[in-house]
Parts: sequence; C-alpha cells; structure tokens
Amino acid sequence: MARLDGTLWEGVALRRTRIGADPDAPPRALALPASWEDEAAAALAALVPGAGPTTLPRAAEAWIARALTRGEKAGVIAPGEAPQLAEGWRALLLTRRGLPGAEVWRGDSKAEPRFVLNLPAFLEPEGGFDLDGYAEACALGVMFLDAITGGKATRLRLGFADLAGLLATLNLAYDSTEGRQVAAGIAALTRGAAESQSGRLAARLGAREPIALIWPAPPASTPLPGLAAAARAALDAAAASPGLRHAALVALAPADAAEALLGAETAGLAPAPGATRAVETEGGIVDVPTRAAMRAPQARVAALLGPVGERARGAMLAAVTPFLHAAPPAPVALPAPPRPAPAPRPALRRHSGQTLHVTVGGHKVALRTSEENGALREIAFSLSKEGAAYRSLMDAFAQSVSAGLARGVPLADYVDAFAYTRFGPAGLVEGDPDIPRATSVLDWAFRRLAIDHLGGALPQPEAEDVAPDSVARAAEQSPLLPLDLPAGPPRARNLRIVA
Repeated sequence: MARLDGTLWEGVALRRTRIGADPDAPPRALALPASWEDEAAAALAALVPGAGPTTLPRAAEAWIARALTRGEKAGVIAPGEAPQLAEGWRALLLTRRGLPGAEVWRGDSKAEPRFVLNLPAFLEPEGGFDLDGYAEACALGVMFLDAITGGKATRLRLGFADLAGLLATLNLAYDSTEGRQVAAGIAALTRGAAESQSGRLAARLGAREPIALIWPAPPASTPLPGLAAAARAALDAAAASPGLRHAALVALAPADAAEALLGAETAGLAPAPGATRAVETEGGIVDVPTRAAMRAPQARVAALLGPVGERARGAMLAAVTPFLHAAPPAPVALPAPPRPAPAPRPALRRHSGQTLHVTVGGHKVALRTSEENGALREIAFSLSKEGAAYRSLMDAFAQSVSAGLARGVPLADYVDAFAYTRFGPAGLVEGDPDIPRATSVLDWAFRRLAIDHLGGALPQPEAEDVAPDSVARAAEQSPLLPLDLPAGPPRARNLRIVA
C-alpha cells in the first residue's frame, strides 16, 4: 500500500498464515508481524469483518483513516497534527501497548467506542515501568476516542488490561497491600493523564465540563519507583486546566478480541486465571505457561498466579474505583478453575510420536500418537470422508482416551475394550501389512497400538466378519431401517371411537 511508505509500517516484516477466529470457524488468509503468535492471528480474524484475506496494516489503517477524517472535520485534530497522531496510534499497535476495541475494528457506529492499554507492554527491560510512555499513551487514547466520535461524545471509555500480569511480573501478589498500591497508582495516572489531555482540548475548543472540586488522593508511595509522583503530577496538571471537554474518561470493560490481539491475558482488574493456559496443538490440547508465568520469578509463580478469593477482589476494586469515571463491570471477572503452576524446568517438554496413514474399507484414516519417555500419552484421528458429526465424536473419543492415558489408565485396558468393535467403515486395510482387515477404525487403531506398544499382535478377524452383510452378534447390529412393507394391497381396518 503506497500510503504506508514513510510510516512505521515500512520495513515491518509480516508473516502470512491461515487461521479462523475460533477452532470451528473457517480459516482465512491473514498477514501480521512475524513475531506475533497464532493467538494474535485468530484475534485479528475475529476483529476484521468478513471471511476474505486481510492484513494488520490494512485493517488498522481503516480505523486510523476514519479517526483522522472525523477528527479534522470536527476540529478535534488541529491542522498539521494528523501525521503525528497517526504515527502515535501505529506505534501503540505495533508495540502492542494499546488499540481500540472490537467495535471500532468492525466499524460499528452504533456502539460506544473504547480504547484499551496493555499494562505489561509498558514494562522496561531493566524492570521499571515506562511512566512517560504510559501517560502519552493515555493522551493518544483520548485523542483517538474524541476524533472517532467527531468531538461530540462527552463520555469516553479509556481503560487498561492485564493488571494481574503486571503485578506478577513485578513480583507483587494480587492480594497484597503493595499490589493494591500499584493498581491505585496506575488508575490515578490514567485519570490524571486523560483529564490533562481533555483539558488541553478544552483550552483550544472550549470547556464543556468544570474541573472537579474534590479529587481522590493517589497513594503516597508505591513499590514501583516514580509511580506515586507521576500520578500526583498528572492529577495536578489536570486540576490546573481551564476546564474539561469530557464529563467522564476512564472506564474499564470486559475483554474482547482487542485484548487478545495485544496479548493481554486478563481484562481490567481481573485476577489471573492461573499459571497455565490451554493451547491446541497437532497432538491435542496441552497446558503451557501463561505469559505472566514466564515473566514472573519462577520460584514465586504459584504464589503470584494462584487463585484469589472474593475478599481480595473486593479490596482491589475498592482501591481502584475512586479513580475511575464509571464502575467496573459487575461482577468482577472471576478466574477460571486454577491449574497447577508449571514446575520450573530448563527447557520445554518435547513429545515424540508418529502419524500412521491407512485406508479402512475405502476410507482414509490417519492415526497420530504422542509419546513421552517411550510411553504412549495421546492419540488423535484424522478422517477424510466422514461427516462433521462423526469426526467430532472421534475427536472427543480420542481426547478421552488421551486423558485416561495421561492419568495412568493402562493401554491394555483400552485395547481389550475397543479391539474388534464393529461399525462402519470396515473391511480391507490398505497400508498396514500387519493388519489386513478390520471391523472398524477403532479395531484397526487399537490392534495397531497393541503391536507398537504392547509387543504383540492380536488375532485377525475372519473375512466374513468384516463383510458388509456380516451377521456377527445380534447385539452388534444396527436396526434394519426402513422396514420392508407387507406384500399386497393395503387392508382397510374398522376403527371405533371410544368416548
């Protein structure tokens, strides 16, 4: 795109992928920065309307252009200010520090827009927090929201996300006095920086709201160096304004795909859902450490990201709410059922395995296995011709077997239960010299697993057992429907109505 030349997009390496907004959605072609993970690609697919191909630069430039056009028309954006604002919004997106909510990406003019800032993205490599960058991001968020609404809205929604991830990285427990001090300081800085920008707009365009006479007092000190002073300075700067353009500016909201695109793992004030998250891989769904768990001190992961109770959530809400212009969504987001914290280890756990391709009764089947230390841990099926319902049942079956194997159920028990089960497809097996025929896909799979992992082959079924018209045992037969109609013309029956 020619209009991207000379902007921050120039030189950004993009990777192309195909992925859907969720596992059941059809994949679409996407392009996004090469270092961004697949979860971000799925979030982009969810944010951008339609099912066709798209790129992050193209999608972002659409809402940047709308904001610039409306802001310049309303006078919110001063002459010559547009290029600097556009670069600021691009920088927030590319550093994954902030972006608009899903309603802006989708062009929903009826929804109230919001702008969210990803708190962990402002952490500095040496362990501090970019206070100046955060205050500037708050001002850019206010400018975007005022511009996209054409300067008409008096209530804006600027918020932040992943407070829990920030606290864990700073080695601060969510349920602690120090954690609440940092949270209150962040909220106070957000309000002060946002109202200061509203005051600067009021000085140029005229005030619509008076300065508040009673201000909440920010914390006198916090464990994060410089935060208390920055919050106090921002609130004092706002108090010195001639007035405000907006009656409300800071409001938290439930997460949508915008938070996922930023890499934020929690919304607003929500505590961490645990130290691990479920990720779908070719071998099945596995638990991996969260971003917060990888950033936090490894010896303290369980304590920092463990579950918290209602009292802790209420205390955090009480510490932060005075600096918000709207109450957080009720109830406060609850964490998912906790998973055990991953034990520190020098490297990722790697599984070995294989994929076997055969044809059973003319239907192509792939069996994927995953092994750990030589023991079978997971299985999965890929079926080429079957319908969605059948494939879903087979996926669920494979996951249940994998869960049992992971918990110590012997493979021999599964072989005894599912070898020689009878249902279609069945018949000749092509591609496996050890098993020439099978009564079902499960029959072939578990007899194959017995050969590979239990050290022996099971007897082969007879040819008549896999024939389409095989009688076998009565309990294994499906009803023969539809039933044959009786021969001859239909007979009239005398019916009597009984009162």
